[in-house]
Amino acid sequence: MPSTRTVVLAGITAAVSTATLTLSAHAGTPTPHGQAPARCAYPSDVLDLTNWKLTLPTGEDEDPTEITQPELATFSADPWFRADTGCEAVGFRAAVNGVTTGGSRYPRAELREMTDGGEDEAAWSTTDGTHTLVVREAFTALPAERPWLVGAQVHGGDDDVTVFRLEGSSLYVTDGDDRHHHLVTDDYELGTEFEAKFVARDGEIDAYYNGRLQTTISHDGDTNYFKAGAYTQANCDNSEPCADDNYGEVRISRIKVTHS
Repeated sequence: MPSTRTVVLAGITAAVSTATLTLSAHAGTPTPHGQAPARCAYPSDVLDLTNWKLTLPTGEDEDPTEITQPELATFSADPWFRADTGCEAVGFRAAVNGVTTGGSRYPRAELREMTDGGEDEAAWSTTDGTHTLVVREAFTALPAERPWLVGAQVHGGDDDVTVFRLEGSSLYVTDGDDRHHHLVTDDYELGTEFEAKFVARDGEIDAYYNGRLQTTISHDGDTNYFKAGAYTQANCDNSEPCADDNYGEVRISRIKVTHS
C-alpha cells in the first residue's frame, strides 16, 4: 500500500499518496501543461563565452582538445562540457584518466581568458588597471582517494598565482605553491553554489567568497589571465578507479570578467 504524507496547501491539510506526489524544484513557476522544460543546445546559451577558449580532458597524450571561437559558440561535449536541461548552468567535468596539457599532470575541463572576441590570449598586468573575475559556481563531484579540485584561477605565465581549491570539505584560496594559504570554510558541502571573485590591481590580488574579502596576495606580473572550470587535482597514479566515472566536476551558472 502506498505511504502517505501530510501536505499543507493554502492552509488546507490533506493526506497525499507518495506514490503519485511530485514536487517541482521551482514550485512557484510551474511549467505550462504540454510544454517541455527549457533546454539549451550549447553552453554558450547559458554563459557568455565570447572571450574564452576551452581545454578538454580529451585528445592525444599531452595534446588535449582545445576549442576556440567561433567554434566554441556552437560546441558541447557531454559529459565534459554541457548545459543543463534547465538552462541554468554549465557542467565542467575532468576524469582522472583524462588527457593533460604538457605542463601539468592533471586533467581539466576549463575555460581560459581570451581577448578580441576570442582571437588572442589575454595577458594583463596586476600593476596596470583593475582586473576582475566573478564566478558563480558549485563543486558537484570529487575524485576518489584524492578529492581535490580547482574551480577558478588567476594564472600567470606558466603557473597559477592563486586559485579556489576544494580538498574534501575544506575550501582554500591558494598563494602560489602554498595550497593551504587561506581556509575559506572547512564544511563545504558538494552542490553548494557560491560566488568566487578575484580583483587584481596595484600589485595585489584580493580574493572574495560570497562578497566577503578572504585574503590579499601580493603579485607583480604582466602575463596574467583568468581561468574557470574543473581542474581535477588527481590522476591514475593516485586515484582509483582509473576510469571515466572517477572525476571532478564543477557547475557554473555565471561568469564575468571586467578590465578597467
